[in-house]
Amino acid sequence: MISQNLFLQGIYHFEGTGLEKPVPIHSELSHFVPDGVVNQTLYFRGGNSSAELITVVLMRDRIPMRYFPIGAKGDVHVPLRVVEDIDGGSVIELFVVAPAGVRGTVVVDLGMVEF
Repeated sequence: MISQNLFLQGIYHFEGTGLEKPVPIHSELSHFVPDGVVNQTLYFRGGNSSAELITVVLMRDRIPMRYFPIGAKGDVHVPLRVVEDIDGGSVIELFVVAPAGVRGTVVVDLGMVEF
């Protein structure tokens, strides 16, 4: 079985739109799982430069799948260790939730494998 490691990662500026309004962080943080392939998330690492708690949301087909709260000026590392399979045809994206008007920089690193 051939597998491929994939990463959604980078450093991005954000502005919060409210705690009930997740917004895409950046178009680069989107991945289409090809048909006939299975994707598994392995870990999430994130950092937050703002003075407020934010949450990075892992979306599958625009439906929240996992929430990763990141404290003010803090960081988080969450080992996922193959929590579940994501079937081909799905779109995986990273969104941010922050209080309205809060601005900052978020560092994200989502590690995945496809086979």
